[in-house]
Amino acid sequence: MRALILSDIHGNLEALTAVLADADGHYDLIWNLGDVVGYGGSPNACLDMVRPLADLNVRGNHDRVCTGQTSALGFNPVARAAALWTLKELTAENLEWLKAVPQGPLSSTEVPGITCAHGSPLHEDTYILSMRDAWMPLQQMPTPITFFGHTHVQGGFSQKEHDWHEVRPRYATRSDKEHWILDLPPGTRHLINPGSVGQPRDHDWRAAYAIYDVEAARIVYHRIPYDVTTSQGRILMAGLPERLAARLKEGR
Repeated sequence: MRALILSDIHGNLEALTAVLADADGHYDLIWNLGDVVGYGGSPNACLDMVRPLADLNVRGNHDRVCTGQTSALGFNPVARAAALWTLKELTAENLEWLKAVPQGPLSSTEVPGITCAHGSPLHEDTYILSMRDAWMPLQQMPTPITFFGHTHVQGGFSQKEHDWHEVRPRYATRSDKEHWILDLPPGTRHLINPGSVGQPRDHDWRAAYAIYDVEAARIVYHRIPYDVTTSQGRILMAGLPERLAARLKEGR
């Protein structure tokens, strides 16, 4: 059994299309960790692709705000402008579907021993950026593996008894298609972030995703180039802030 883990698509159709094409034939399930919308110029197209494919969906904070469930006042001005635009842009069908996506953490019915969340599994809006942030979730989660997003930083954290490690995939380039393998030894607990499909913030502009191979007990992290120029054009044509287009090429 292999699960394709997607997170933080953020309305980036070109990145999502590239990821699904690259992963085609290499997974049995899709787990969506949230923030399908927000920032990007193609919220409906991304939802139309994700909805029929994902076997498990967790809501993200942008999913929640972009559907009007909570106020956008807590967002910075750029994120707020995108959220308000997205709320107006969503079709009635996509709006109702996104409103119904449950809050994490959630467990998979097909694969035991895993949990899926958007932010920290202890609170959906909390970022896990450091070992200090990871300590409590690693101690408290009932499953040995938790998948999370929200930070837009590919990697994670691992713990076995008194040994603690931060996981950061190591790639040779910042331009080509690449993958990096993390083995999951028995008795180790993991927080795994697949990275952001549509808006990476780890200084690597390429779309990020991960595949969990259950039988092989490993995570395969991937980075995939995509048509950034077209994605930027969609943002600008929608009248969204220019910063949202510029940061796609910067990876931050």
